[in-house]
Amino acid sequence: MKLALNGRFLAQRTTGVQRHARELVRALDRRLDQDDRIEATLYAPPDATLDLALRRIRVRRVGWTRGHAWEQLELPLHARGQLLLNLGNTGPVLMRRQFVTIHDASVFAVPESYSTSFSRYYRLLLPFLGKRALRVLTVSEFSRNELVRWMGIAREKIRVTPGGHEHILAPSADRHVLSRHGLGSRPYVLAVGSLSRHKNLDAAAAAMRLLGRHEWDYVLAGPVNQRIFGSAASGPSDLVVHLGYVSEAELRALYEQASCFVYPSRYEGFGLPPLEAMACGCPVVVSRAASLPEVCGDAALYADADEPQQLAAAIRRVMCEEGVAQGLRQKGRERAREWSWNASADKTLAAVREVMGP
Repeated sequence: MKLALNGRFLAQRTTGVQRHARELVRALDRRLDQDDRIEATLYAPPDATLDLALRRIRVRRVGWTRGHAWEQLELPLHARGQLLLNLGNTGPVLMRRQFVTIHDASVFAVPESYSTSFSRYYRLLLPFLGKRALRVLTVSEFSRNELVRWMGIAREKIRVTPGGHEHILAPSADRHVLSRHGLGSRPYVLAVGSLSRHKNLDAAAAAMRLLGRHEWDYVLAGPVNQRIFGSAASGPSDLVVHLGYVSEAELRALYEQASCFVYPSRYEGFGLPPLEAMACGCPVVVSRAASLPEVCGDAALYADADEPQQLAAAIRRVMCEEGVAQGLRQKGRERAREWSWNASADKTLAAVREVMGP
């Protein structure tokens, strides 16, 4: 049985979608190391960084073009005769024998978070791919419902392959990020994400303004992509220390040293940052929106995404009420262990075998 993997994500900056693809491929490689019935090859564009250190999955850099052109024109030639597994929201429109991973329906549900050209392209591409593919993979039950609702994809062809937590514990924490930004001498509240509108960091900033200058700091880590997120890319608050992009080792250190992690997103297909924070023992405050209750369960405090007063009250509980933070740390670590990349790989391979045969 021959399986081809779309390696375009290796030429892209690592955000949530690319993180999911990278970690799932690593987990698939571990699983296939114990199963010689599937012959897997990952095809990557010429500008890809081949740094996955795979044992069982062969990796080939192929073609001459890049980006969409490589994916639509060159990848199908190299993947012909195989089942193609696409892991990053896109795939070649001309192929029928393929799986496509669609993380969510955000371009339909929250189009204001994206530039007009980006939104228009994906509103055409995703439903077409979803209906054409043999199977659609997504990352939560919430997202499965969204793909049915917004894209008209048949529920019975969608399989849920959620994210995992192990990647954030793999690197040693790089605590130099703390000294470099003058952090660590006082407790701090951490937020992570882009300034996309549906991430709703303005609500976090409003909550911080309600709390005012206190005996703790407020920290925001994450990149801002103005091309994709349009005019939404503006600073949330002058109270916040904005770190910009941080490495995974730095992010682990930030989670481990934070007194509270806040994530007020209005729309998430899965929500890796709260899961990462829980895995690192950081108390979590999230909105009760989209997939976040599905991921966090009873291991987080919840607030309405559009009520900064609720968010501020939840942060204050974590920072000030005795026993709250410690209870969330314990529950968070236990909850994080329920989500693993190996389990996601097993579900992916089960879907593959549905099509390829046992």
